[in-house]
Amino acid sequence: MARWGNKTLAGPAVLAVLCSMSWFAAFWEPAAWPAHAQEPAQQLGQQSLQPHVGDCAREDFENVVGEAAAALRDLNQKNKPSFQAKLRELKDKRGWSHEAFLAGAAPLVQDETIADYDRRSEQYLAQITDMGQDNASDAAPDCGLLAQLRGYMSALVEAQQAKWAYMFAKIEAEIAK
Repeated sequence: MARWGNKTLAGPAVLAVLCSMSWFAAFWEPAAWPAHAQEPAQQLGQQSLQPHVGDCAREDFENVVGEAAAALRDLNQKNKPSFQAKLRELKDKRGWSHEAFLAGAAPLVQDETIADYDRRSEQYLAQITDMGQDNASDAAPDCGLLAQLRGYMSALVEAQQAKWAYMFAKIEAEIAK
């Protein structure tokens, strides 16, 4: 949990949960990669992640975290149902039992590339959390760090978009076989 001044932010904890979707969660929760799934991060990039000039307040930091958390929530809410449907489509097409489905679909949601996306996301989250902890006791916020925070948040959202795109490409290729 990160702190900015006297406020504890739930954002990084929320981001950690959103970014740690395991392959198992993909089977049991709604999941896809339609074009509209890019909208949250595009909106985030156009609005709050642009360089901030002038004075800043702790609320600016909190807003960046909150907006990125919302973008990631939106990204997952839009993608999970479609991805789940694709997994069911593949299961039905192949005539897999539940056990065969778990074994056959695992490589679609758990491989080295996906693990790399997860590692990158975890690194961004660690950097974000460290920023909050390192500056929690500062009397005034360091406005120079605000642009850095925006960059980490933007990179985190982009990593998750790329992960979804990769997973959808894999499952579409399997369905097409």
